[in-house]
Amino acid sequence: MLSKNFLKYINALQQKKHRKLHEAFLVEGEKSVAELLASTTYQASHVLGTAEFLQTHRSAQGASGIEWIEASPAELQKAGTFKTAQQALAIAKIPAAPSSPTFPLQQWVLALDGVNDPGNLGTLIRIADWYGFADLICSPDTVDVYNPKTISASMGSFLRVRVHYAALESYLDQCPQPVLGAYLEGESVHTARLPQAGVLVMGSEAHGIRPALSARITQKVTIPRFGAAESLNVAVATAILCDRIRQQHP
Repeated sequence: MLSKNFLKYINALQQKKHRKLHEAFLVEGEKSVAELLASTTYQASHVLGTAEFLQTHRSAQGASGIEWIEASPAELQKAGTFKTAQQALAIAKIPAAPSSPTFPLQQWVLALDGVNDPGNLGTLIRIADWYGFADLICSPDTVDVYNPKTISASMGSFLRVRVHYAALESYLDQCPQPVLGAYLEGESVHTARLPQAGVLVMGSEAHGIRPALSARITQKVTIPRFGAAESLNVAVATAILCDRIRQQHP
């Protein structure tokens, strides 16, 4: 049975200030925890799982630095954020952030300006992973990547996409590659000739890309609207643009 103090610690990691204090975050769900255990970038400190989960992953239990704890589905539900019972939950260590994001040449990078919904960020990480964008640059006011909802929505893709936080103005000023920006007005992405590599900038649904970044955008594109909807979800719009990029440059 999980102690009250340990449950309190796990629940505290749902808040950014406690994640920062303990340099740890939650990973929930059998699939994501299994991927975490196979990661060379992230290290788990605790793995809570049902007897069935622990039996399935017995071979990993010799890994150093991990405390394995058997827990019932009810205990896991109480400890985590999911509304339905899960098979596993892990506490992972937050790795040291790189000193500054780089500019991978001949590759696409996704940049997010003020995206504040954790579910959207998680989905955007998953989209970046699907389309082969290895780096994601977030403005400082973008939601925390280690928010439990973000980690859950990424479906394990946070393990493969490098997420950086940086002032986008400075980052784009130093960027040697083309910068693509998504706007309501701009060249249709259906007919635009897109660069082979560069940075794709996506703004928040409420405000779009901030005016301070506009001068740094080298090509403005839009997704043509055929109906009456006011806007697209930022993750949906990003997927459409990434797909168009990969159609031209597989």
